[in-house]
Amino acid sequence: MYTQHFRLKEPPFSITPDPRYLYLSPGHRDALAHLLYGVGEGGGFVQLTGEVGTGKTTLCRCLLEQLPPGVNVALILNPRLTGFELLQSVCDELRIAYPPNTTSRKILVDLLYRHLLDAYGRGERTALIIDEAQGLAPEVLEEIRLLTNLETPTRKLLQIILIGQPELVPLLERDDLRQLAQRVTARYHLLPFGLTDTRIYLRHRLMVAGARGNIFTEAAVREVYRASGGVPRLINSICDRALLGAYTEDRQRVEVATVRRAAAEVLGRSRRRWGRPWQWVGAVAIIGMIVAGSVLLTYGQMGFPTRSADWRPASTPAPAPAQNGPAATPKPVAPPAPPDVQPQSSITPDPAPPERNGAVDRAAAEPGRLSELLGDPAIRTDKVAAFRSLYTR
Repeated sequence: MYTQHFRLKEPPFSITPDPRYLYLSPGHRDALAHLLYGVGEGGGFVQLTGEVGTGKTTLCRCLLEQLPPGVNVALILNPRLTGFELLQSVCDELRIAYPPNTTSRKILVDLLYRHLLDAYGRGERTALIIDEAQGLAPEVLEEIRLLTNLETPTRKLLQIILIGQPELVPLLERDDLRQLAQRVTARYHLLPFGLTDTRIYLRHRLMVAGARGNIFTEAAVREVYRASGGVPRLINSICDRALLGAYTEDRQRVEVATVRRAAAEVLGRSRRRWGRPWQWVGAVAIIGMIVAGSVLLTYGQMGFPTRSADWRPASTPAPAPAQNGPAATPKPVAPPAPPDVQPQSSITPDPAPPERNGAVDRAAAEPGRLSELLGDPAIRTDKVAAFRSLYTR
């Protein structure tokens, strides 16, 4: 839709793996070197890991296009297989004929071994590449390990490359798979792009698609990197949607605002979903006041007795001198007075406190319910007063 608007031959940011659009960052070049080493050397495992969307599958397809002559590859893309189904898939990839109704693992292994020996005799090498290897069951991984036992007195006949997400690492560290882990001869973890690689990646894909200049502004490129985290798959999705947005706005260049809208649509959420801290402080304060008010209102409506304003704790009488007569019944001892209230006699009532203001006086003189206090217009219970009290402390 937008290709004619930007004078492109084709959409430059398709998420379908295409080796023509592969940008080999320094990290990708190192990863490809590890894969080529694994194919060229006999024996053992090569382990390549990376987060979702970092370009592992695209790198694998690039490897297939750069294989040296005399290398046969069995590529397994579906890891949800049993051990027997895996053997069938390997034979299918290498075009090894086997009885269609067989259920014997031994028959398949013998046919595979014979094929590998014939290839070795012709000077050819064979590699097994398994993508999404983190989905392999432990018993299937053990079956794969046993395939590395197919060898001559001087050389392993099958090289195995495991490509997967970071979950592959702890999977291979299981105690029951330690024999396989000991046979891993090379490991590499593919990282997302940095800002510089993101900028070069965008230009590379646009040039392959036929762009004649920089369609994304520098600020837009930085926003693409910030929103995507340097993950190539997310970069592709955001940039494709941003080009469509610029087309609908009839713009010849992609601006920051367009990238932000595209990122929000692609990611399905705003990157700033938490907002500003003071907004959350205010929200929590409001919720806290509402909850506290509800609890106190419920307490008052349940009819619990309230303490009258003229009540004062009695002073503790001095201990009476010991007498030889019959013991007198001791008088009840009043609780100690609070530090800010002068103790009074248990007989003489405390004089009424001086008047301060109408609202407080009514609240102190009448032990009415909380609902009556909340209904008093002289007492401020609105949200503005609450915030004013909160922020002036």
